[in-house]
Amino acid sequence: MPPPPSHRALPRRRLLTLLAATAGAPALVACGGAADRPATAAAPSGTGSPSAAPSAAPPDGTWVTPRDLPAGWGSGQADGVFPRTVTHAAGRTTIERAPARVVVISTGQLDAVLTLGLVPVGATAGEGAEVVPAYLAEAFGGSAAALGAITELGSRVEPNLEALAALAPDLVLVNAAGKDAGPLQQKLSAIAPTVVTRGTGLYWKQDFQLLADALGRREQARARLVEHQERAAALGTALGGAPTVSLLRKNGDRVRVFGVASFSGSVVEDAGLPRPPGQGFTDDTSRDISLEELALVDGDHLFYAAQGGDETELTRLPLWPTLPVVAAGRAVEVDDDTFFLNTGPTAARRVLDRLEADLRT
Repeated sequence: MPPPPSHRALPRRRLLTLLAATAGAPALVACGGAADRPATAAAPSGTGSPSAAPSAAPPDGTWVTPRDLPAGWGSGQADGVFPRTVTHAAGRTTIERAPARVVVISTGQLDAVLTLGLVPVGATAGEGAEVVPAYLAEAFGGSAAALGAITELGSRVEPNLEALAALAPDLVLVNAAGKDAGPLQQKLSAIAPTVVTRGTGLYWKQDFQLLADALGRREQARARLVEHQERAAALGTALGGAPTVSLLRKNGDRVRVFGVASFSGSVVEDAGLPRPPGQGFTDDTSRDISLEELALVDGDHLFYAAQGGDETELTRLPLWPTLPVVAAGRAVEVDDDTFFLNTGPTAARRVLDRLEADLRT
């Protein structure tokens, strides 16, 4: 097993410059240090399940992206009460005290923990990616030193368990998507209490609340979701629910349209906005299309990204200039991290920011 990586600063000059420029962004509490817990918001009224304004509700009242935990999941205890036993995607875990040294393994969990006001002591990174994506470095620039001190723990599929154990965590967070979660959970649980979320953009709201429950901060998470959903619903109402929104990503040789059951698709759903023909599917996150099928990405507005940030991988395609949405100047390159790679409440805010800026024009 490779030796534990050392604490390191974010390596790219672009990120360091960004952190310096955003020194006024919210400061967070680094796990492992003594600090007052942030005040939690009041519970939403009604059933207690986050709900958007009625104007954005689907005709049958059923949301593709679930808005609350499955029955029986979570701890059922008030925030701040420990010990608490959390029922999650892979069983039940007892957490003896409020976590102070948290490790996150999977996509979106860093976003969620930072949004709740904590900086984990360790995290993994995607292949060729940074431990702290640029959008999180910008959003939480007031905690540049704490973010730079996060220990990199290797890949999300095969984290460096020796380095993880050396951090002496009191809570490990991992999701079940894209990995053999059972054996990994057993290894992680031998080190510290481990909570398993479901993963993927479809379940990001459930995962956020489950993770928050483990931290004793679920009402804070619920309030954040209500804020997001009400803001999205207001956008849809202001637009009259009219413009169709197309979502497109190119990674490697794959060109994919993203459906309702995707992360960015869930934000569009929250706004009650329609999708173009061929993008209303709910049985998968995305569908591959051939270059000859590029006309399927047409819509009133197109938001697209290419892995690595080279938009010409799409814009130089022969059929690209023939798309009416391109000719109308309504095809917009977006941040790949926030729209298609990282699922979490701060990413959702960034997606909504972009929708508001472009759909209102």
